[in-house]
Amino acid sequence: MTSLIGSIRHALGFTAARRGRERSPGSAQHDGERFRNVKPRPVEGFAKTLSIAWNVLVNKPSGTVPTGALPVDTLTRAQLEAAPDRSLYRLGHSTLLLKLRGQFWLTDPVFAERASPFRRLGPKRFHAPPIALADLPPLAGVILSHDHYDHLDRETVLALAATTKVFLTPLGVGDRLIEWGIDARKVRQFDWWQGVEMDGIAFTATPAQHFSGRSLFDGNSTLWASWVIVDDDLRVFFSGDTGYFDGFKTIGERLGPFDVTLVETGAYDKLWPYVHMQPDDTVQAHADLRGRWLVPIHNGTFDLAMHRWYEPFERVIGLAAVRGIALSTPRMGERLDLAAPHRGERWWRKVVEVVDALDVAEVADAPKTPRRWFSCRGAGQANS
Repeated sequence: MTSLIGSIRHALGFTAARRGRERSPGSAQHDGERFRNVKPRPVEGFAKTLSIAWNVLVNKPSGTVPTGALPVDTLTRAQLEAAPDRSLYRLGHSTLLLKLRGQFWLTDPVFAERASPFRRLGPKRFHAPPIALADLPPLAGVILSHDHYDHLDRETVLALAATTKVFLTPLGVGDRLIEWGIDARKVRQFDWWQGVEMDGIAFTATPAQHFSGRSLFDGNSTLWASWVIVDDDLRVFFSGDTGYFDGFKTIGERLGPFDVTLVETGAYDKLWPYVHMQPDDTVQAHADLRGRWLVPIHNGTFDLAMHRWYEPFERVIGLAAVRGIALSTPRMGERLDLAAPHRGERWWRKVVEVVDALDVAEVADAPKTPRRWFSCRGAGQANS
């Protein structure tokens, strides 16, 4: 009976919540109970949360999932090993493979068919990964932004554990990996503004405005973060998940300017601007970071919101063009040279017969989305 109760508590998130309270009191981001953002998220009533969930489950508009196959460039280990340094590949959503100094680094690895705790339920991939998980070359490291299912897949990281030297995570996320069976000696956990240098490359966990959780009662028991990667004269920013906030400007002032910013543009809605950015926020974040090239991520793989699947691309390219911002949209699996990025083709238009009702110029000139403080949907929502 004791083991059964323990299993239930673990599944519901009570164990993770207790661990977060016990191991994170030294962090300025921890209030003694849970992690929090710099700007607190106002409390949202149960009725509003239920309304959002109802709309997502019952009132989904058409066009949130592509009707045809997405163009994906298939990759092989031989191709990756032969690729020059400072290569980047989008493998889907926020999973990015970087080659730096002859070694490979992978962000937010999700190779599962669904971004969900369930095998047969939840958002299903639009496309297969450009390379099979088993075909990846050995990794110098995995870089995690937070513990949501569309950014951290248990089976994926366990499959990578034997061929990965180190896992870099925000506070508490590493404890999940250790609990799953990953060698604690491979796990490094960081608070905001902390980091490490490995093989000449500097990694710094930087602030983000989001939340965490993988079950009902472990909301915000682990920290979330963006990441700055510096390889000599190359500076790259990876946003993870975040709403727009003043922290982008601070990061740009302290660690910028950036040659490439990899910033979320997708799964947004006017009902949850606090934790996910509208495309105009993405462009402003890039400007705040003092970025040179913008690569929109967190799109093109999972249906996580109410917008059409291709809308983030169309909106962000128009907004970037108006502001004279260099933007790259590589296909999944297409190589991007971080030292000299290219524009990329508008590959999603090969799938969409008519890009309708999106007057890009009108979108670009529109005022910013009002910041009505509603929460994002997700597991373990707790006030942050």
